[in-house]
Amino acid sequence: MMRSYDDFFQTSLKTLKEEGRYRTFIQLKKIPNAFPKVLYCKGPVQKEVTIWCSNDYLGMGMHPSVLNLMHHSIDQDGAGSGGTRNIGGTHHWHVKLEKELADLHQKDTALLFTSGYVANEATLSTLGRHLPDCIIFSDEQNHASMIHGIRYSGTEKRVFRHNDLEHLEKLLKDSPPSAPKIVAFESVYSMGGDIAPIEKICDLADKYQALTFVDEVHAVGLYGEQGGGIVQREGLSHRVSVICANFGKTIGVMGGYIAGNHHLVDFIRSFASPFIFTTSLPPVICAGALASVQHLKKSQSERETMHKRVDFLKKALRKTPIDFLDSDSHIVPIMIRNASLCKQISDELLEYHNIYVQPINYPTVPKGQERLRVTLTPFHTEKMIELFIESLLKVWEKFNLTLPIKNHA
Repeated sequence: MMRSYDDFFQTSLKTLKEEGRYRTFIQLKKIPNAFPKVLYCKGPVQKEVTIWCSNDYLGMGMHPSVLNLMHHSIDQDGAGSGGTRNIGGTHHWHVKLEKELADLHQKDTALLFTSGYVANEATLSTLGRHLPDCIIFSDEQNHASMIHGIRYSGTEKRVFRHNDLEHLEKLLKDSPPSAPKIVAFESVYSMGGDIAPIEKICDLADKYQALTFVDEVHAVGLYGEQGGGIVQREGLSHRVSVICANFGKTIGVMGGYIAGNHHLVDFIRSFASPFIFTTSLPPVICAGALASVQHLKKSQSERETMHKRVDFLKKALRKTPIDFLDSDSHIVPIMIRNASLCKQISDELLEYHNIYVQPINYPTVPKGQERLRVTLTPFHTEKMIELFIESLLKVWEKFNLTLPIKNHA
């Protein structure tokens, strides 16, 4: 029998620390009109640092149109929603935002959740549980929220190798033709930055009569003529069954949603327990998300500038010995491949170079694939990027990371 609960907790935490996987929170304080510069708070000491790992990809969390509408909403509607969507918690902001999202994705309707995690988990678990004899086909690099949703569904799952169309087709072909099927994948994979072959996955889904579920949380706002994501950029909105995204990244606030045809979304609304029994998003959050979505549907400048900055960074990195994954997206993973070293490098950059970039370790990525996940915004200037690379090179030299020049072509 276990000697004590506390001993177990301490031993487990000690193991995490010894492996370099213990997660520490970096306390930050925003500086008005200074993003991506913030104050790093370490006890009573504060110093200005630059964030290189923010999910607020376009800085919309501080955009005047977002803040103004949120101020208006808080004065008009107060702080909270007052209940679940079914019991007093549906406000005009929820309805307006869902209509705006349906229009963004060219879908019949949309449904709000408290986070993208909950949206993924609730939708996949509900579909898998209720569709008789359903089989869910999941990309091996899908987000934990999708994996957990599939697990909680209790239905059969088949995992296909990452972005491997041949493997996916083999699994589909070997499945009972009459069984309901769902192919679940992401458009932009957050830790590697690679992009799914969405059109070809849709071709296979059509061939084997499967629904498609695509997580666009790292794409909405950044791609497509109106910021509707990779699906919109590729002109595939009519071919995808369910689009899931969130507001905690490019939109700049918090929350999540799905968009799809009327009957499917209404089914989730009516049967998904995580939706039915959860207090709805505060109206002020919906107002902020609405302002952000409306702005990004019309404005191209933020995403165009961000992509230019990413291109500038990648071109500069190709001239260095720094190992990075040269993907087709805005995400730039700098590979360290050692958990303890990854944490040390992150700490070194923060303490001596005023650069905050969070180490990414297991279980977010496989062991041996530890990395610094760099994300730029329109507000990272070319001068900032040059100083960032200079700092990286100094750290590379200090830690004797004598890596060969990589062929990033």
